[in-house]
Amino acid sequence: MNRSATIDSYLSLDVNHWSGDHACMLTQPYQLYIERTDPAKNMARFYVMNIEANLFGEVCLTRRWGRIGARGQTMVQYFAKECDAVERFLKILRQKRTRGYRTVRPQ
Repeated sequence: MNRSATIDSYLSLDVNHWSGDHACMLTQPYQLYIERTDPAKNMARFYVMNIEANLFGEVCLTRRWGRIGARGQTMVQYFAKECDAVERFLKILRQKRTRGYRTVRPQ
């Protein structure tokens, strides 16, 4: 049992040190599903992106892509601030739009 009076950490469990931390609270949900299809080229691709906070307060941009009907590949990027993740989200969206990806209407 540790009976020393010194504190071994500056982050005490008794102190509310999370009061100024807003990293885990997103201002709005960011989700996107787009597809690119061309029957002449036998092309049927999807691209999914979403931004969410993980349990550690980091903002994560999760991307998934591949052939429609397949599981595809996944990539996760971590950001310190939500605005950085949103900036990357929008940059990727612009790139995909120029390559022919479009939103799909529910049937």
